Amino acid sequence: MKVRLCIILNLILIGSVFSQDMSYEEILAQLQACPKECRCPQDFPRAVYCDSKGLTAIPTIPPHTWYLYLQNNNIEVLSAEALRNATQLRWLNLNRNKITSTGVEQGVFSTMVRLAHLYMDDNVLSSVPSPLPSSLEHLRLSRNRISKIPAGIFSGLNKLNLLDLQSNKLMDDAVTEVSLKGLNSLVQINLAKNQLTAMPIGLPPTTTQLFLDGNNIEKIPEGYFKGLPKMSFIRLNYNKLASSGVPNDVFNVSSILDLQLSHNQLTEVPLIPSGLEHLYLDHNKISTVSGSGVCPDSANSSEDPNESGPHLRYLRLDGNEIKPPIPSDILSCFRLLTSIII
Repeated sequence: MKVRLCIILNLILIGSVFSQDMSYEEILAQLQACPKECRCPQDFPRAVYCDSKGLTAIPTIPPHTWYLYLQNNNIEVLSAEALRNATQLRWLNLNRNKITSTGVEQGVFSTMVRLAHLYMDDNVLSSVPSPLPSSLEHLRLSRNRISKIPAGIFSGLNKLNLLDLQSNKLMDDAVTEVSLKGLNSLVQINLAKNQLTAMPIGLPPTTTQLFLDGNNIEKIPEGYFKGLPKMSFIRLNYNKLASSGVPNDVFNVSSILDLQLSHNQLTEVPLIPSGLEHLYLDHNKISTVSGSGVCPDSANSSEDPNESGPHLRYLRLDGNEIKPPIPSDILSCFRLLTSIII
């Protein structure tokens, strides 16, 4: 009785925080149902912390849980029974466990109709888990052993805007228009450190950020970015791109702001689009650079560069075969440059 009274008094003291989305009875029930292996803070009543506890299985999770933290354990099975009552989950963190694809029980996500964030980095998955809830917005699956993306797996995921698949075992035949179908709201996709030799096909036109560092990509198809009108950030560092495999105007897209091509095999600077602000070309095989060769057609020295001229502010060319000084026509073209490294 004294314990119950103490809890109720604590709830009254901070009732202004809780009353917005939970009644006192719900909070009390949540605290009493907290798994003995976990922590359920009174000042964050919808969160259950079971991280870094050496768990080998998921304890039974109480109702009303919105945020569930299970990272840094030794969990091998994503149990549908343990998560049966967790129908209100918004955030599920399972990073750094030992979950395999066969350990993801059938229908485990079927009742999680509000789940927006699913984090399963650093497990031993061999495939993207499915079926996934249509409410999902962020899906992080980096540093697994994923080699396939089943066809249609993203169908119906109209809210998913971030997909992180870096450091897996994806090859070209796994990243196709069929496997990516359904990503109608995708903003960021991370495919870095996989085994790709070609640019991924089938990216939705909503894609804004593309990360492909650390693959084996040798060329970019002509007009590749024309169907990606919102593309702003492109990272292709640590690939095998040679100038012969990069059409001169392939990046001439007005939406691109940040372009990273470091640690490749380029011998020439590609045409720089007028809207580009940051360009990384360090550690290639470029021996010369001139304003006449890379200056955008829109450059006009008689007009205000802030309005119509090139917007390039940062240019990195170190680790190439270029020797100072910086050609004067580069400076006269890119008048907004604040930093150039050679």
